[in-house]
Amino acid sequence: MARVLIVGAGLTGSLCAALLKKETARPLHLVVWDKAGDSGGRMTTANSPHNPQSTVDLGAQYITRTPHYAKKHQSFYDELLVHGILKPLTSPIEGMVMKEGDCNFVAPQGISSIIKHYLKESGADIYFRQCVTQINLRNGKWEVFKETASPEQFDIVVLTMPIPQILHLQGDITNLISECQRQELESVSYSSRYALGLFYEAGMKIDVPWAGQYITSNPCIRFISIDNKKRNIEASSEIGPSLVIHTTVPFGVTYLEHSIENVQELIFQQLETVLPGLPRPVATKCQKWRYSQVTNAAANYPGQMTLHLKPLLVCGGDGFTQSNFDGCIASALCVLEALKNHI
Repeated sequence: MARVLIVGAGLTGSLCAALLKKETARPLHLVVWDKAGDSGGRMTTANSPHNPQSTVDLGAQYITRTPHYAKKHQSFYDELLVHGILKPLTSPIEGMVMKEGDCNFVAPQGISSIIKHYLKESGADIYFRQCVTQINLRNGKWEVFKETASPEQFDIVVLTMPIPQILHLQGDITNLISECQRQELESVSYSSRYALGLFYEAGMKIDVPWAGQYITSNPCIRFISIDNKKRNIEASSEIGPSLVIHTTVPFGVTYLEHSIENVQELIFQQLETVLPGLPRPVATKCQKWRYSQVTNAAANYPGQMTLHLKPLLVCGGDGFTQSNFDGCIASALCVLEALKNHI
């Protein structure tokens, strides 16, 4: 049975795993590694340390389906809607720009429930806190090194992490990337921002008419959401409200190398001007998104880039498409095609 390693348990990686399980004729031993402590990538949902039922989406907030992708990716949307993983966004988001025919969806169990669904469908062995450092060719297989534990061998490797992390890998992979491929990979750029999740005491009320709001007049805060309200979940005597703040990109870039504590305090100061008089939360989770959204994709390699054929080494992810749900689906489908031709 061919051993396939997928690096990255975000949307592209998890969907690749599910599609490989479903669409390939021969059985594969699928393994997924992620350097984080949980799945989700940039579709991550954090839990309050005081109450796991109190959650906050730190990355993607909702999914926008355009008429074009409503047709093209209909089966993906239908599956998630049938399982109740996605539901229409009905709560008010102020300042949201809607184009004709667009439809927005939220994930009632948190945005990472999409990733967990695909990983479960894949039947893959999933390992967290696995940071890949080096990839070498050895006897017709890939020998993959990580920060901890000894290297492992695989027949096929799929890399779905942000492209700068692919370029940082050591070993034979550095010589396998052609000059034109390297130029293309180096041309991919990302925006940076912070997300701050705030968890409040049960029984506390945040009295505003909206569930989310885009803010254009603040140097620090770009988006704010009462996360439970966004998903139509009322705060109760058991579960307190949760709030998420996304910073502007200029703020993210300026404070990228500052300490999380320092950044968190700066966001709190600005939050007081946007929502005055909020009590101190019982818990916080500040997330630095160094690679938030792709601002320039690898235009000459739509969907994926094949670095080596025998054995197969493929890169995928939103760096080859665009930073949204449909961009990741498109990339996963391209990776699947590349693999199906060689499995």
